[in-house]
Amino acid sequence: MSPTHVVVPSPIGDLTVVAEDGAVTHLLMDAAKYRPEDPAVLGEAGDPGEEPFAATVVQLAAYFSGALTEFDLPLAPRGDEFHQRVWALLRTIPYGETRSYGDLARALGDRNLAQAVGTANGRNPIAVVVPCHRVIGADGSLVGYAGGLDRKRYLLSLEEPPADESGRLF
Repeated sequence: MSPTHVVVPSPIGDLTVVAEDGAVTHLLMDAAKYRPEDPAVLGEAGDPGEEPFAATVVQLAAYFSGALTEFDLPLAPRGDEFHQRVWALLRTIPYGETRSYGDLARALGDRNLAQAVGTANGRNPIAVVVPCHRVIGADGSLVGYAGGLDRKRYLLSLEEPPADESGRLF
């Protein structure tokens, strides 16, 4: 089968969901730094009522409303073995938590891979669902995000746990 796509409005701008053979291959922000140069990657316009688009639309809406903390979609990101390893590791970062590039490099077995992890993170083709926004600088700063730091800040704020008000007097 050839790829098809749908455009989904979201609080962070339009998201283009691309699928092929029943799996999501791309979820692209409208202003992403690394969009495919070849328009054939997107394919023809798809039917938002067909899978995996229907599930993606429902899950994105639930995520942006704060009701979904973990996506359950068939994914097929395109990339080399190292990129695949990094993207798989990104999917293990729990909702509401962050990791540094160095943390991910160490999890891959070599702390010297931090820069390569950053490159793979920036090339993540399935934004939001593969949570590259959860990766921050070693000092806790918001560094690098192909969708722009405003979007990264929004996504991290969305996932931030509510303040513990149980011990408050007022």
